[in-house]
Amino acid sequence: MAPFLQMLAGSIGLAYFIQRYSPHPIGTILTAVILFVTAFTCYAAWTVVVYPRFFSPLRHLPTPPDNAFFTGQTKRVMQAASGMPMREWTESVENDGLIRYSMMFQERVLVTSPKALGEVLVTKNYDFVKPSHFRHNLGRILGIGILLAEGEEHKLQRKNLMPAFAYRHIKDLYSVFWSKSREMTECVAEASKSTVPPSEMSTSQTEDAEKTAADAPQHAAGSIDVGNFTSRATLDIIGLSGMGQDFGSLQNENNELNKTYRSIINPSRGSIVLQIMGAFISPWILTRLPIKRNNTIEGASSYIKQVCRDLIAKNRVNMAEKEKTGVDIISVALQSGGFTDEELVNQMMTFLVAGHETTATAMIWALYILCKHPEAQKKLRDEIRSKLPSPDEDVTAAEIDSCSYLHAVCTETLRLWSPVSLTLRVADRDTSINGQFIPKGTTIILAPWATNTSKHLWGEDALEFKPERWLDADGKANNKGGADSNFSFLTFLHGPRSCIGQKFALAEFECLLAAWIGRFETSFEEGSPLIDGEPEIKGGITSKPKGGLWVRCREVGGW
Repeated sequence: MAPFLQMLAGSIGLAYFIQRYSPHPIGTILTAVILFVTAFTCYAAWTVVVYPRFFSPLRHLPTPPDNAFFTGQTKRVMQAASGMPMREWTESVENDGLIRYSMMFQERVLVTSPKALGEVLVTKNYDFVKPSHFRHNLGRILGIGILLAEGEEHKLQRKNLMPAFAYRHIKDLYSVFWSKSREMTECVAEASKSTVPPSEMSTSQTEDAEKTAADAPQHAAGSIDVGNFTSRATLDIIGLSGMGQDFGSLQNENNELNKTYRSIINPSRGSIVLQIMGAFISPWILTRLPIKRNNTIEGASSYIKQVCRDLIAKNRVNMAEKEKTGVDIISVALQSGGFTDEELVNQMMTFLVAGHETTATAMIWALYILCKHPEAQKKLRDEIRSKLPSPDEDVTAAEIDSCSYLHAVCTETLRLWSPVSLTLRVADRDTSINGQFIPKGTTIILAPWATNTSKHLWGEDALEFKPERWLDADGKANNKGGADSNFSFLTFLHGPRSCIGQKFALAEFECLLAAWIGRFETSFEEGSPLIDGEPEIKGGITSKPKGGLWVRCREVGGW
């Protein structure tokens, strides 16, 4: 971004100087344009052609085939689902842990081996930070909370928040997870009996809030969009367990908070264009462009921040009045005394999005897989019904933890279809990975969709759904899935920047899936292209099937 602004400023300044002192002036604007085009051409020639081929310290690293001369792999990466090209390159490009590929004006390094991943994520983790435009764009929705904080700021935030994610707190939240899971299945059961085609329902139930009902795909009455229910359930769960507030999204999908998140989480064409432009244009300029997407995000951010401030104020009043403090995340964070109110607002914004959209997406992929594998679905239902009490009763953490096959199905789903398919880092200083010098400013790619399914790490059946890989011979759950290294599984990352809510998310995921599969036999709706085909992927904060996952749910008696 900076070179473009510097060239523009320099061209204008030099044009003014030339116009003032040249004996044959041709006009300030024309002179500035000529200077900028000349500077840009030289910059592009150096950055795109000369430097990466003859001077870059990364030029000897293996690269994917079929590189376009000027644009490298830009077209391939932009057209494919996020993480899919990296999955292909990990298998096809012989490498020793690092693969280099080029995008327009940028070299990128894909990290593939456990040893190299260990350096980026653990031993040298603070050498690598999130790109500034990525941090700025996500920060408008997530706030600058623990997910986007860097360096000492991140260390302090993680230290103050860790007690809220200790198992002794999470086990007390299972009753919240289970009660909302049951409420979700009640809503699903009601919707499955509907005689109104989904196309005639409110547009908030479609994939993109900007679509009209006329543009939406047609679905038969009784078919349901999984993401519509899982997203509302997880929003309510993070409200109760994170902030001590039931948002009531399951009972009213048109409530303001749910509608607000649907408007910003489902990316429109405008948001995708803005994301691409963000790599080249200053965020300060992008966020001030008079376009609809900017107005949507600004309005949503203001509303969400006010919701967070109100909840913090409510919690502070309760603490001042010495009422019993809840076990929700914000109550625990308030007790720590380590955050100002505005810092807590940022943390709450982070947990509201990261804490509900990722698990909702994991549920979509779990039900997609179980529709593909009805035998595994039946086996899971049998275990759930044999080990968990009636759905009208509460469950305990110990009872959920006793369901080894449930744990295996959830973990295998997270391996095959990690909700976040790819993440970026930038070298914050000159450093090295696996003995290879990495200059400051190099973009580093971590791709769970590649690492989690690498045949080099998981064997020839890496792309197959095999929950049994997460079970020992005696049927007990294990945590390696047969892989030699923990770094073969990147869904939650590792080290100081690993997902702080990993145990929370997995417990929530297991409760939601247990309640759903325990009650319903789920299958793709009639005529679904997913019955025999593969899903087209839609990107965004998470990666999920484009158009949603539409299924039929048949209640199974006897539980």
